[in-house]
Amino acid sequence: MELKAAQQIVDEWIKTTGIRYFNELTNTAILMEEVGEVARIMARQYGEQSFKKSDTEVNLADEMADVLFVLICLANQTGIDLTTAFEKNLEKKSIRDTERHRNNEKLK
Repeated sequence: MELKAAQQIVDEWIKTTGIRYFNELTNTAILMEEVGEVARIMARQYGEQSFKKSDTEVNLADEMADVLFVLICLANQTGIDLTTAFEKNLEKKSIRDTERHRNNEKLK
């Protein structure tokens, strides 16, 4: 699925099942909450923290999808074409970081 299609699918879902978008500030807060859930799993699965009994049903892929969903909502609300934005961002990184990482002693 391409980003444009994902944006259209989310928009249709919001208008039919979700009734309407939450406002941008609410969705920003929800995005932070969802990113926090990803961070929680990462800290336990790959970091030094241990899982609690209540963490038995965690699903990293599902939590990442939640982050993506809310990010797409915000893009739709603010008129951002994520395909264009992502392409421009990759171009910027490619120009800016052409030699940066290759010359980073910490990465060798």
